[in-house]
Amino acid sequence: MEPLAGEQKPHAVCLSLPLQSHINPMLNLAKLLHFEGFYITFIHTEVNYNRIIKSRGPSSLDGLDGFRFEKIPEPPIDNSTAGQDARAYCNTLRNKFSTPFRNLLKRLNEGSPSRPPVTCIISGAGTSFTLDIAAEFGIPAVIFYTASACGSMAILQSEQLIERGLIPLKSEGHLSNGYLDTPIDWIPGMKKMRLRDLPKFILTTDMDDISLNFAKDELRESSRARAIILNTFDELESSVLNAMSKMLPPIYTIPLTLLCRKMLNSPLASVGSNIWKEDSSCFEWLKEKNPRSVMYVNFGSLAVITREQLMEFAWGLANSGQDFLWIIRPDLLKDDNAILPEDFYNKTNGKGLLMSWCCQEEVLFHPSIRGFLTHCGWNSMMESITAGVPMICWPIIAEQPINCRYACKDWGIGMEIDGEVKREEVEKLIRELMNGEKGEEMRRKAMEWKESAARAGEPGGKYSLNLERVIEDVLLQRIISLDNE
Repeated sequence: MEPLAGEQKPHAVCLSLPLQSHINPMLNLAKLLHFEGFYITFIHTEVNYNRIIKSRGPSSLDGLDGFRFEKIPEPPIDNSTAGQDARAYCNTLRNKFSTPFRNLLKRLNEGSPSRPPVTCIISGAGTSFTLDIAAEFGIPAVIFYTASACGSMAILQSEQLIERGLIPLKSEGHLSNGYLDTPIDWIPGMKKMRLRDLPKFILTTDMDDISLNFAKDELRESSRARAIILNTFDELESSVLNAMSKMLPPIYTIPLTLLCRKMLNSPLASVGSNIWKEDSSCFEWLKEKNPRSVMYVNFGSLAVITREQLMEFAWGLANSGQDFLWIIRPDLLKDDNAILPEDFYNKTNGKGLLMSWCCQEEVLFHPSIRGFLTHCGWNSMMESITAGVPMICWPIIAEQPINCRYACKDWGIGMEIDGEVKREEVEKLIRELMNGEKGEEMRRKAMEWKESAARAGEPGGKYSLNLERVIEDVLLQRIISLDNE
């Protein structure tokens, strides 16, 4: 959607929380807008800017014509451990980002022959301070929720949960007894929920918990935005989306993985944001494997697990006898190295490949992949659903439990590792997904979701129209108002 001749080119400033799981979807949204004719300024913190250059190369943030990266300073907090202190980090950023962000907008508006003035702001969840700054500059602001609709709706119920006396938990003992199975049947658009299915930071014994209050406050503040963008499919979360539409500004569903597939041959495909160096050698290994024969394992960019859990997963994979590609981040284990015993490598020689990071989306779309052992982060789930890959679910943090619940109980594409990780259960679930009747049914259902989404994502389909609508209804309003003056 290129602006008409003589019109001002729209300029969107995009800012997310400086966490990998928030940066990636925001970058995809920015790419879509650039593809539709927007000038883009994408903001990183100085720390992440430098880490990306280190992982991707010195020219990796040079950008493209009309797609530029900027950096702003951040509080002196070491985030090199990829979110192990994410709660305190996010709370500090909320209080410290306003001034450098405002100063950057002023600089961007000073005028340049190659850069139009800023006409809109797109902010990720957790950065609602941008709404007041957008109002100062007289430009529309949109909030982009990076969580699922069901996860976001659950967080919106935080105050109701407090009023009903369900949280904070009375003691840590509540985490290990039947209290967590308390039915939650009053959340609009949701059925058969349990307390244990709600986001993990809600289940706290501390009313002053940083994560609980940060998420609660941010979602409440986001109701002041001109619109909300959600990275989801209407078909997956229709009842929740209908309920949210009565509580929030206009909601636009834009499934990013699906719509960004149209840009695979565009120069935009080379624009990346991974903090860890991607290793593409896995594709040579995958090429040698039979179709639908490999289990892919990745616990995301933030989760930290114990050595005991690592070993249970390792031997579950080894004992299953299945081929697997396992991503083990350098910081997956807190204060420890993820070194596996020689016996494990001997048993999995030729069948398993371990790597520190990869391009997950392209792995999931590879014809050799049959299943995905995942932490149920929403980006990962959307990529898996778009690729038609069923999942073994092991939720760890944030809203992952509710994503898991929906995948396993409502969408028919997941099986949950229930409770403590045991190698016998890991082995059993992998065998079932790869070769069992339940696995075959999950794969059939996953392909149905994939095909349904693909039809809606075609040019002229629902999601392409949703993108056009948020552009016309909200993001171009500054330009339209100037034209009418």
